[in-house]
Amino acid sequence: MTETKDTTVQAAGCLLWRRSPVDGALELCLVHRPKYDDWSWPKGKLKRGEDPLAGALREVEEETGYTAVPGAELRTLHYMANGRPKQVRYWAAEATGGHFTPGDEVDRILWLSPAAARNRLTQPRDRELVDDLLTALRHA
Repeated sequence: MTETKDTTVQAAGCLLWRRSPVDGALELCLVHRPKYDDWSWPKGKLKRGEDPLAGALREVEEETGYTAVPGAELRTLHYMANGRPKQVRYWAAEATGGHFTPGDEVDRILWLSPAAARNRLTQPRDRELVDDLLTALRHA
């Protein structure tokens, strides 16, 4: 398929979560992208023919250094990015190990409470995913 300005960009990501090593409270991982100076969920474009969940987990590991076990699929976001339609599928994913190393694409990560994560996210559309994650974890 030839990419055009009308072709929807396919992407995937995760709401990476863990239990705090200090008090067991739920923490969510946000990534800072210096190119955009924004805070968002780890996500990225899918490779040609790549399974969306596999792509989401690959992006999480590339951007955060953490491996994860996927959980429930959350909502899919649709928006315009650089003049093209974009679709991002998201999953809940529990961090199982790893270590963050700053890079060109992501220079910082933060582990935050759900309320703090919601407030730190740059794009309002990303905030509704916090509620999706909390609902999914309650029903897991």
